[in-house]
Amino acid sequence: MNKIFPSAAEALKGAVADGQLLAVGGFGLCGIPEALIDALRDSGVKNLTAISNNAGVDGFGLGKLLETRQIKKMISSYVGENKEFERQFLAGELELEFTPQGTLAEKLRAGGSGIPAFFTKTGVGTVVADGKELREFDGETYVMERALVPDVSLVKAWRADKSGNLQFRLTARNFNPAVAMAGKLCIVEVEEIVETGDMIPDQIHLPGIYVHRLVLNKHPEKRIEKRTITEKAGV
Repeated sequence: MNKIFPSAAEALKGAVADGQLLAVGGFGLCGIPEALIDALRDSGVKNLTAISNNAGVDGFGLGKLLETRQIKKMISSYVGENKEFERQFLAGELELEFTPQGTLAEKLRAGGSGIPAFFTKTGVGTVVADGKELREFDGETYVMERALVPDVSLVKAWRADKSGNLQFRLTARNFNPAVAMAGKLCIVEVEEIVETGDMIPDQIHLPGIYVHRLVLNKHPEKRIEKRTITEKAGV
């Protein structure tokens, strides 16, 4: 089975549609599938529910899809750094399902592991628990959280072989493995594709069984969210 597609647009063709539940890897601007996000914007699909740690920044990452109004709802744990996100939310134009970061990671991991729901103490007694089942275990109250199983997952990895085995680089791994596992259809953007067998087993962070489509993006922008520089004395 050939998993390699000639472009991000081709990789999305026949996979994305209006009204879908999509999960997108990354943390801030680190490890986001830049080319796939651009292709998703250009596809024109709308009324999307997007699962992501955050929504990028104004003009980059998922912020591009907020600008084009293609996202109707975000399932996120952090929504700072994005003025358009704030504007749409406060104006009632964008739905938001606030999810604690660890809970969001576990909801994706559970979805990829075939676990429909789990109990956690995080969020008990707050708006996070509103409308959800509460249960007591050993004298402590827990809230039930449902797993997330997106229709499509968009993922960024550093390297892949032709079978779809993935290697992530440093902190760019972040939410990407859990996002990849959870999706019914997983599309991955990588900087390098090698022959199957060229990566030793210890280099493989996620097996190719979770990956359905691959696209090569050799030179992603990798924009830095906030560049800070410490001035040295005497310089």
